[in-house]
Amino acid sequence: MATLTYVKGLPTPAEELNSLGLTEFEMFLTAYSSVFHKAACETANYLLSGQSFNKSSCHTHLQTTYGISKRHANGVISYAKGAVDASKEHRQLHIKTLEGKLKSANYWMTKAENKLADSRKFYAKKNWRNSKTGCRFTLCCSVKFRSTNWKNLRFQIHNKKRRGHNLVEQIKHLKAAQIQTVIPRNQAFIVGSKDEKFGNQVCQWDGCLLKFRVPACLESRFDKFVQTRLGNFDRNINRLPKDGAKTWHFYRKNGKWNAAVQFTPAPVKRISRHSAYGCIGIDNLSGSIGWAYVDHDGNLKAHGQIPLQMGLPSGKQDAQIVDACLQLAALADKFACPVICENLDFSTKKERLKERGKKYALMLSGWAYSQFFFRLESKYMDKINFTHSLALVSISGACRPWL
Repeated sequence: MATLTYVKGLPTPAEELNSLGLTEFEMFLTAYSSVFHKAACETANYLLSGQSFNKSSCHTHLQTTYGISKRHANGVISYAKGAVDASKEHRQLHIKTLEGKLKSANYWMTKAENKLADSRKFYAKKNWRNSKTGCRFTLCCSVKFRSTNWKNLRFQIHNKKRRGHNLVEQIKHLKAAQIQTVIPRNQAFIVGSKDEKFGNQVCQWDGCLLKFRVPACLESRFDKFVQTRLGNFDRNINRLPKDGAKTWHFYRKNGKWNAAVQFTPAPVKRISRHSAYGCIGIDNLSGSIGWAYVDHDGNLKAHGQIPLQMGLPSGKQDAQIVDACLQLAALADKFACPVICENLDFSTKKERLKERGKKYALMLSGWAYSQFFFRLESKYMDKINFTHSLALVSISGACRPWL
Protein backbone atom coordinates (compact mmCIF):
# COMPACT_ATOMS: atom_id res chain seq x y z
CA MET A 1 0.00 0.00 0.00
CA ALA A 2 1.18 3.54 -0.76
CA THR A 3 2.64 5.61 2.05
CA LEU A 4 2.64 9.32 2.85
CA THR A 5 5.28 11.45 4.56
CA TYR A 6 4.66 14.54 6.67
CA VAL A 7 7.58 16.87 7.39
CA LYS A 8 8.05 19.75 9.78
CA GLY A 9 10.99 21.53 11.34
CA LEU A 10 11.97 20.64 14.89
CA PRO A 11 10.86 23.38 17.30
CA THR A 12 13.45 25.36 19.23
CA PRO A 13 11.73 26.76 22.34
CA ALA A 14 13.81 29.35 24.19
CA GLU A 15 13.74 27.43 27.48
CA GLU A 16 15.41 24.40 25.82
CA LEU A 17 18.26 26.28 24.11
CA ASN A 18 21.80 25.95 25.46
CA SER A 19 24.75 28.31 25.13
CA LEU A 20 25.29 27.13 21.52
CA GLY A 21 21.73 28.02 20.55
CA LEU A 22 20.72 24.37 20.18
CA THR A 23 18.25 22.20 22.04
CA GLU A 24 19.24 18.98 23.78
CA PHE A 25 17.42 17.00 21.08
CA GLU A 26 19.39 18.75 18.31
CA MET A 27 22.64 18.09 20.15
CA PHE A 28 21.73 14.42 20.33
CA LEU A 29 20.80 14.24 16.62
CA THR A 30 24.12 15.86 15.70
CA ALA A 31 26.03 13.26 17.72
CA TYR A 32 23.93 10.28 16.62
CA SER A 33 24.00 11.29 12.92
CA SER A 34 27.79 10.81 12.93
CA VAL A 35 27.40 7.25 14.25
CA PHE A 36 24.55 6.58 11.83
CA HIS A 37 26.58 7.84 8.85
CA LYS A 38 29.56 5.59 9.59
CA ALA A 39 27.35 2.54 10.11
CA ALA A 40 25.32 3.24 6.95
CA CYS A 41 28.45 3.73 4.84
CA GLU A 42 29.93 0.43 6.03
CA THR A 43 26.65 -1.39 5.36
CA ALA A 44 26.31 0.15 1.90
CA ASN A 45 29.89 -0.79 1.00
CA TYR A 46 29.22 -4.37 2.05
CA LEU A 47 26.04 -4.52 -0.01
CA LEU A 48 27.88 -3.12 -3.05
CA SER A 49 30.71 -5.62 -2.68
CA GLY A 50 28.47 -8.40 -3.99
CA GLN A 51 28.99 -10.71 -1.02
CA SER A 52 26.10 -12.69 0.40
CA PHE A 53 24.21 -10.54 2.87
CA ASN A 54 22.99 -11.99 6.16
CA LYS A 55 20.78 -9.54 8.01
CA SER A 56 21.18 -11.25 11.37
CA SER A 57 24.98 -11.18 11.17
CA CYS A 58 24.88 -7.55 10.07
CA HIS A 59 22.71 -6.67 13.07
CA THR A 60 25.22 -8.28 15.41
CA HIS A 61 28.18 -6.57 13.76
CA LEU A 62 26.60 -3.10 13.89
CA GLN A 63 25.55 -3.49 17.53
CA THR A 64 29.02 -4.63 18.58
CA THR A 65 30.99 -2.13 16.49
CA TYR A 66 28.97 1.04 17.00
CA GLY A 67 27.25 0.44 20.33
CA ILE A 68 23.69 0.69 19.04
CA SER A 69 20.65 -1.47 19.68
CA LYS A 70 19.01 -3.84 17.21
CA ARG A 71 16.27 -1.31 16.47
CA HIS A 72 18.83 1.37 15.63
CA ALA A 73 20.74 -1.13 13.48
CA ASN A 74 17.53 -2.04 11.67
CA GLY A 75 17.13 1.61 10.62
CA VAL A 76 20.74 1.70 9.41
CA ILE A 77 20.30 -1.46 7.31
CA SER A 78 16.97 -0.33 5.83
CA TYR A 79 18.36 3.06 4.85
CA ALA A 80 21.58 1.65 3.36
CA LYS A 81 19.69 -1.06 1.46
CA GLY A 82 17.25 1.51 0.08
CA ALA A 83 20.11 3.76 -1.05
CA VAL A 84 21.94 0.88 -2.75
CA ASP A 85 18.79 -0.40 -4.46
CA ALA A 86 18.04 3.13 -5.69
CA SER A 87 21.58 3.46 -7.10
CA LYS A 88 21.23 0.18 -8.97
CA GLU A 89 17.83 1.12 -10.31
CA HIS A 90 19.07 4.53 -11.46
CA ARG A 91 22.05 2.91 -13.18
CA GLN A 92 19.74 0.58 -15.12
CA LEU A 93 17.46 3.49 -15.99
CA HIS A 94 20.44 5.54 -17.18
CA ILE A 95 21.65 2.69 -19.40
CA LYS A 96 18.15 2.19 -20.78
CA THR A 97 17.89 5.90 -21.63
CA LEU A 98 21.26 5.90 -23.39
CA GLU A 99 20.31 2.76 -25.34
CA GLY A 100 17.11 4.51 -26.43
CA LYS A 101 19.12 7.54 -27.60
CA LEU A 102 21.51 5.27 -29.48
CA LYS A 103 18.63 3.45 -31.16
CA SER A 104 17.07 6.77 -32.17
CA ALA A 105 20.39 8.04 -33.58
CA ASN A 106 20.97 4.84 -35.57
CA TYR A 107 17.44 4.98 -36.97
CA TRP A 108 17.98 8.60 -38.06
CA MET A 109 21.32 7.75 -39.70
CA THR A 110 19.78 4.83 -41.59
CA LYS A 111 17.01 7.02 -42.97
CA ALA A 112 19.45 9.81 -43.92
CA GLU A 113 21.88 7.44 -45.66
CA ASN A 114 19.03 5.76 -47.57
CA LYS A 115 17.78 9.19 -48.60
CA LEU A 116 21.21 10.11 -50.01
CA ALA A 117 21.62 6.72 -51.73
CA ASP A 118 18.22 6.97 -53.44
CA SER A 119 18.95 10.52 -54.51
CA ARG A 120 22.28 9.50 -56.06
CA LYS A 121 20.53 6.74 -58.01
CA PHE A 122 17.92 9.22 -59.20
CA TYR A 123 20.44 11.77 -60.48
CA ALA A 124 22.56 9.01 -62.06
CA LYS A 125 19.78 8.37 -64.58
CA LYS A 126 20.19 10.08 -67.94
CA ASN A 127 16.55 11.13 -68.19
CA TRP A 128 16.04 12.16 -64.54
CA ARG A 129 14.56 15.48 -65.71
CA ASN A 130 11.61 13.63 -67.26
CA SER A 131 11.08 11.26 -64.34
CA LYS A 132 7.52 11.03 -63.03
CA THR A 133 8.45 9.72 -59.58
CA GLY A 134 10.59 12.59 -58.41
CA CYS A 135 13.50 12.58 -55.97
CA ARG A 136 13.33 11.87 -52.25
CA PHE A 137 15.99 14.48 -51.47
CA THR A 138 16.25 17.10 -54.18
CA LEU A 139 19.69 18.62 -54.64
CA CYS A 140 19.80 22.34 -53.97
CA CYS A 141 22.40 24.90 -52.94
CA SER A 142 22.55 28.02 -50.80
CA VAL A 143 24.15 31.16 -52.17
CA LYS A 144 24.40 32.59 -48.68
CA PHE A 145 26.24 29.64 -47.12
CA ARG A 146 27.90 28.45 -50.38
CA SER A 147 27.00 24.87 -49.67
CA THR A 148 24.52 22.23 -50.78
CA ASN A 149 21.90 20.40 -48.75
CA TRP A 150 23.65 17.12 -49.57
CA LYS A 151 26.88 18.36 -48.00
CA ASN A 152 24.99 19.59 -44.96
CA LEU A 153 23.25 16.21 -44.55
CA ARG A 154 26.55 14.33 -44.87
CA PHE A 155 28.00 16.60 -42.17
CA GLN A 156 25.01 15.81 -39.91
CA ILE A 157 25.51 12.09 -40.51
CA HIS A 158 29.20 12.45 -39.59
CA ASN A 159 28.35 14.18 -36.31
CA LYS A 160 25.62 11.64 -35.59
CA LYS A 161 28.10 8.78 -36.02
CA ARG A 162 30.45 10.46 -33.56
CA ARG A 163 27.59 10.83 -31.10
CA GLY A 164 26.63 7.18 -31.61
CA HIS A 165 30.20 6.10 -30.90
CA ASN A 166 30.27 8.16 -27.71
CA LEU A 167 26.98 6.62 -26.60
CA VAL A 168 28.29 3.10 -27.24
CA GLU A 169 31.41 3.80 -25.18
CA GLN A 170 29.38 5.40 -22.40
CA ILE A 171 27.00 2.42 -22.21
CA LYS A 172 29.96 0.02 -22.18
CA HIS A 173 31.57 1.99 -19.33
CA LEU A 174 28.37 2.14 -17.26
CA LYS A 175 27.81 -1.60 -17.57
CA ALA A 176 31.33 -2.34 -16.32
CA ALA A 177 31.78 0.48 -13.78
CA GLN A 178 31.19 -0.14 -10.10
CA ILE A 179 28.03 1.42 -8.69
CA GLN A 180 28.59 4.19 -6.15
CA THR A 181 26.08 5.21 -3.50
CA VAL A 182 26.08 8.55 -1.69
CA ILE A 183 25.09 8.48 1.99
CA PRO A 184 24.45 12.08 3.14
CA ARG A 185 25.60 13.26 6.54
CA ASN A 186 23.48 14.81 9.31
CA GLN A 187 20.57 12.41 9.27
CA ALA A 188 19.07 9.51 11.20
CA PHE A 189 16.53 6.89 10.10
CA ILE A 190 14.38 4.80 12.44
CA VAL A 191 12.12 2.06 11.04
CA GLY A 192 8.75 1.58 12.73
CA SER A 193 6.51 -1.41 13.29
CA LYS A 194 2.75 -1.69 13.66
CA ASP A 195 3.16 -4.12 16.61
CA GLU A 196 4.97 -1.57 18.79
CA LYS A 197 3.65 1.23 20.96
CA PHE A 198 3.09 4.46 18.99
CA GLY A 199 4.26 2.57 15.88
CA ASN A 200 7.94 2.70 16.82
CA GLN A 201 9.99 1.38 19.73
CA VAL A 202 12.97 3.73 19.47
CA CYS A 203 11.19 6.97 18.49
CA GLN A 204 7.75 7.38 20.08
CA TRP A 205 5.41 10.31 19.48
CA ASP A 206 2.09 10.72 21.25
CA GLY A 207 0.89 13.66 19.17
CA CYS A 208 2.70 16.25 21.23
CA LEU A 209 5.87 14.87 22.84
CA LEU A 210 8.61 13.12 20.83
CA LYS A 211 10.71 10.69 22.85
CA PHE A 212 13.88 9.10 21.40
CA ARG A 213 15.70 6.08 22.87
CA VAL A 214 19.41 6.93 23.10
CA PRO A 215 21.81 4.18 21.90
CA ALA A 216 24.30 2.75 24.37
CA CYS A 217 27.24 4.57 22.78
CA LEU A 218 25.74 7.97 23.70
CA GLU A 219 24.05 7.21 27.03
CA SER A 220 26.95 8.71 28.99
CA ARG A 221 26.27 12.09 27.36
CA PHE A 222 22.48 12.15 26.94
CA ASP A 223 21.11 9.61 29.43
CA LYS A 224 18.67 6.90 28.24
CA PHE A 225 16.09 9.17 26.56
CA VAL A 226 15.95 12.58 24.91
CA GLN A 227 12.68 14.31 24.17
CA THR A 228 11.21 17.45 22.69
CA ARG A 229 7.77 18.92 22.05
CA LEU A 230 7.02 18.41 18.37
CA GLY A 231 3.33 19.27 18.14
CA ASN A 232 1.01 18.00 15.44
CA PHE A 233 1.31 17.90 11.65
CA ASP A 234 -1.46 20.35 10.74
CA ARG A 235 -3.29 19.47 7.52
CA ASN A 236 -6.75 20.29 6.18
CA ILE A 237 -7.16 16.58 5.51
CA ASN A 238 -5.01 14.80 8.09
CA ARG A 239 -4.25 11.26 6.90
CA LEU A 240 -2.01 10.39 9.87
CA PRO A 241 -3.62 7.49 11.80
CA LYS A 242 -3.23 6.91 15.53
CA ASP A 243 -2.24 3.27 15.04
CA GLY A 244 0.10 1.62 12.57
CA ALA A 245 3.83 1.74 11.89
CA LYS A 246 5.55 5.15 11.87
CA THR A 247 9.02 5.42 10.37
CA TRP A 248 10.96 8.53 11.37
CA HIS A 249 13.63 10.31 9.34
CA PHE A 250 15.55 13.21 10.87
CA TYR A 251 17.74 15.31 8.59
CA ARG A 252 19.45 18.68 8.65
CA LYS A 253 18.68 21.12 5.83
CA ASN A 254 19.58 24.81 5.55
CA GLY A 255 20.99 24.78 9.08
CA LYS A 256 17.81 23.38 10.67
CA TRP A 257 16.80 19.87 11.77
CA ASN A 258 13.60 18.49 10.29
CA ALA A 259 11.45 15.55 11.36
CA ALA A 260 9.70 13.43 8.72
CA VAL A 261 7.24 10.68 9.61
CA GLN A 262 6.29 8.05 7.04
CA PHE A 263 3.07 6.08 7.51
CA THR A 264 0.29 4.20 5.78
CA PRO A 265 -2.44 6.84 5.37
CA ALA A 266 -5.90 6.42 6.80
CA PRO A 267 -8.56 6.02 4.08
CA VAL A 268 -10.44 9.13 3.02
CA LYS A 269 -14.21 9.02 2.88
CA ARG A 270 -15.38 9.52 -0.68
CA ILE A 271 -17.65 12.55 -1.11
CA SER A 272 -17.68 13.08 -4.86
CA ARG A 273 -19.85 10.94 -7.05
CA HIS A 274 -18.46 7.92 -8.89
CA SER A 275 -16.96 8.54 -12.33
CA ALA A 276 -19.82 6.51 -13.84
CA TYR A 277 -22.09 9.49 -13.08
CA GLY A 278 -19.81 11.89 -14.96
CA CYS A 279 -16.31 13.27 -14.67
CA ILE A 280 -13.93 15.99 -15.80
CA GLY A 281 -11.24 14.97 -18.28
CA ILE A 282 -8.08 17.04 -18.56
CA ASP A 283 -5.33 17.08 -21.17
CA ASN A 284 -2.06 19.01 -21.40
CA LEU A 285 -2.11 20.95 -24.65
CA SER A 286 0.48 23.32 -26.05
CA GLY A 287 0.15 26.44 -23.90
CA SER A 288 -2.94 25.39 -21.96
CA ILE A 289 -4.74 22.67 -20.02
CA GLY A 290 -7.95 21.61 -21.71
CA TRP A 291 -10.82 20.29 -19.64
CA ALA A 292 -14.22 18.83 -20.50
CA TYR A 293 -17.09 17.73 -18.30
CA VAL A 294 -19.24 14.83 -19.52
CA ASP A 295 -22.30 13.26 -17.91
CA HIS A 296 -23.01 9.58 -17.25
CA ASP A 297 -23.90 9.00 -20.92
CA GLY A 298 -20.68 10.56 -22.19
CA ASN A 299 -22.40 13.72 -23.45
CA LEU A 300 -20.31 16.88 -23.42
CA LYS A 301 -21.83 19.38 -20.96
CA ALA A 302 -19.07 21.94 -20.45
CA HIS A 303 -15.52 22.54 -21.58
CA GLY A 304 -12.78 25.13 -21.42
CA GLN A 305 -9.07 25.82 -21.22
CA ILE A 306 -6.71 27.03 -18.51
CA PRO A 307 -4.01 29.15 -20.24
CA LEU A 308 -0.37 28.43 -19.40
CA GLN A 309 2.92 30.10 -20.24
CA MET A 310 5.86 27.98 -21.35
CA GLY A 311 9.49 28.47 -20.39
CA LEU A 312 8.92 30.35 -17.13
CA PRO A 313 11.46 30.31 -14.26
CA SER A 314 10.94 27.57 -11.69
CA GLY A 315 9.33 29.85 -9.09
CA LYS A 316 6.80 31.37 -11.49
CA GLN A 317 6.10 27.98 -13.03
CA ASP A 318 5.34 26.48 -9.60
CA ALA A 319 2.94 29.35 -8.89
CA GLN A 320 1.28 28.74 -12.26
CA ILE A 321 0.89 25.03 -11.50
CA VAL A 322 -0.69 25.83 -8.12
CA ASP A 323 -3.15 28.21 -9.76
CA ALA A 324 -4.11 25.58 -12.36
CA CYS A 325 -4.67 22.99 -9.61
CA LEU A 326 -6.90 25.43 -7.72
CA GLN A 327 -8.99 26.07 -10.83
CA LEU A 328 -9.41 22.32 -11.42
CA ALA A 329 -10.37 21.86 -7.78
CA ALA A 330 -13.04 24.56 -8.15
CA LEU A 331 -14.42 22.75 -11.21
CA ALA A 332 -14.49 19.45 -9.31
CA ASP A 333 -16.35 21.20 -6.50
CA LYS A 334 -18.81 22.78 -8.92
CA PHE A 335 -19.70 19.57 -10.77
CA ALA A 336 -19.24 17.25 -7.74
CA CYS A 337 -17.25 14.76 -9.81
CA PRO A 338 -13.73 13.33 -10.03
CA VAL A 339 -10.99 14.49 -12.39
CA ILE A 340 -9.35 11.99 -14.73
CA CYS A 341 -6.21 12.31 -16.80
CA GLU A 342 -3.96 10.29 -19.07
CA ASN A 343 -1.16 8.23 -17.58
CA LEU A 344 1.60 9.95 -19.58
CA ASP A 345 5.17 8.71 -19.93
CA PHE A 346 7.56 10.96 -21.86
CA SER A 347 10.73 8.95 -21.24
CA THR A 348 10.66 7.34 -24.71
CA LYS A 349 9.86 10.61 -26.47
CA LYS A 350 12.63 12.46 -24.65
CA GLU A 351 15.15 9.89 -25.94
CA ARG A 352 14.45 11.17 -29.47
CA LEU A 353 14.79 14.90 -28.78
CA LYS A 354 18.08 15.20 -30.71
CA GLU A 355 16.44 13.89 -33.87
CA ARG A 356 13.15 15.81 -33.64
CA GLY A 357 14.41 19.40 -33.67
CA LYS A 358 14.50 22.33 -31.25
CA LYS A 359 10.81 23.20 -31.48
CA TYR A 360 9.71 19.70 -30.45
CA ALA A 361 12.28 19.57 -27.65
CA LEU A 362 11.14 22.94 -26.30
CA MET A 363 7.49 21.88 -26.38
CA LEU A 364 8.20 18.62 -24.56
CA SER A 365 10.62 20.02 -21.98
CA GLY A 366 9.10 23.45 -21.39
CA TRP A 367 6.29 22.27 -19.12
CA ALA A 368 6.70 20.27 -15.91
CA TYR A 369 4.17 17.48 -16.56
CA SER A 370 5.29 15.35 -13.63
CA GLN A 371 5.19 18.32 -11.22
CA PHE A 372 1.68 19.24 -12.33
CA PHE A 373 0.24 15.76 -11.80
CA PHE A 374 2.16 15.29 -8.55
CA ARG A 375 0.78 18.48 -7.05
CA LEU A 376 -2.71 17.79 -8.33
CA GLU A 377 -2.78 14.23 -7.02
CA SER A 378 -0.98 14.44 -3.69
CA LYS A 379 0.27 17.71 -2.26
CA TYR A 380 -2.66 20.02 -2.91
CA MET A 381 -5.20 17.33 -2.16
CA ASP A 382 -4.47 18.05 1.51
CA LYS A 383 -4.36 21.85 1.21
CA ILE A 384 -7.41 22.69 -0.88
CA ASN A 385 -10.51 23.18 1.23
CA PHE A 386 -13.64 22.41 -0.75
CA THR A 387 -16.84 20.48 -0.26
CA HIS A 388 -16.32 17.58 -2.65
CA SER A 389 -13.03 15.70 -2.53
CA LEU A 390 -10.95 15.69 -5.71
CA ALA A 391 -10.38 12.09 -6.83
CA LEU A 392 -7.69 11.65 -9.46
CA VAL A 393 -7.96 8.48 -11.52
CA SER A 394 -5.34 7.69 -14.17
CA ILE A 395 -7.10 6.23 -17.19
CA SER A 396 -4.85 6.03 -20.23
CA GLY A 397 -6.38 7.79 -23.21
CA ALA A 398 -9.72 8.32 -21.49
CA CYS A 399 -10.02 12.07 -21.76
CA ARG A 400 -8.47 12.88 -25.13
CA PRO A 401 -11.58 12.01 -27.24
CA TRP A 402 -13.63 14.50 -25.20
CA LEU A 403 -11.38 17.51 -25.82
